[in-house]
Amino acid sequence: MKIATAAYPLDPLTSWADYRRKLTDWVAEAAAQGAELAVFPEYGAMELAMLAGTEAAGDLERSLHAVSGVMSEAYDLHAELATQYNLHILGASAPVFDPDLSPRPVNRAMLFTPTGARAAQDKQIMTRFEREEWHVAPGGPLRLFDTSLGKIGILICYDSEFPLLGKALADADLILVPSCTEALTGYSRVRIGAMARALEMQCVTVMASTVGTADWSPAVDTNCGMGGVFGPPDTGFPPTGVLAEGTLNRPGWTYAEVDLDRIAHVRADGVVLNRRHWEDQLGRDVTVTSEPLR
Repeated sequence: MKIATAAYPLDPLTSWADYRRKLTDWVAEAAAQGAELAVFPEYGAMELAMLAGTEAAGDLERSLHAVSGVMSEAYDLHAELATQYNLHILGASAPVFDPDLSPRPVNRAMLFTPTGARAAQDKQIMTRFEREEWHVAPGGPLRLFDTSLGKIGILICYDSEFPLLGKALADADLILVPSCTEALTGYSRVRIGAMARALEMQCVTVMASTVGTADWSPAVDTNCGMGGVFGPPDTGFPPTGVLAEGTLNRPGWTYAEVDLDRIAHVRADGVVLNRRHWEDQLGRDVTVTSEPLR
């Protein structure tokens, strides 16, 4: 299959028509290149705050409510485009107020299929900014989506830096990593996390990023990153593990060809078998002894 992953700039939208046009252009471009899956980044939906005006977009709390309030319409648009262009879409994540989970918003990404199906994945572990300033809540549990493209898991940004979350998605062929990072340090952390999860679970990880400046937003004002697709550096994959990468901070799609047969082969008969040998750690990780050596 062909995967498109975004380096996505946040624009000061002035109308719903602007958003519809932008999203349609992005999806149409990916489809024209033969993509069967298009991945947008974490908090890319924050540009929708501008539809409530610059004052609301510039206020941290009001921007949360402004975006959450239009996500139902945004989801419908994504579903329409997934069907129209016959591809799967991971929509940009958004703060969503879900009273069934918490009085505070969760960070939610939605996966859409060409058949009209849709399902949500919430972020599990919040960064300091999300905890201390936005007060974003952990959402629903991790889910594994069985699709016509294979089994897909989603680790939103910081979640990709935690190995046990990756292990919970051990049956995933693809792990999607939508991210939003303000500096090269943050981008590098998530990239390393995405590559580590690909190594450990011998799968393909797909990282999308927000890029550029959005001075009208106190939450996503500075963004650094690029698209990237990673696999285990082993049989059937590049020796670096990098299937494709974009150019840092340059908006646009990055494309990669992914073969599920290669994932199955490296899991069955790779030079190493990290996924199969994960359990060999158990017990050995709790028997560390402290010994003086002077």
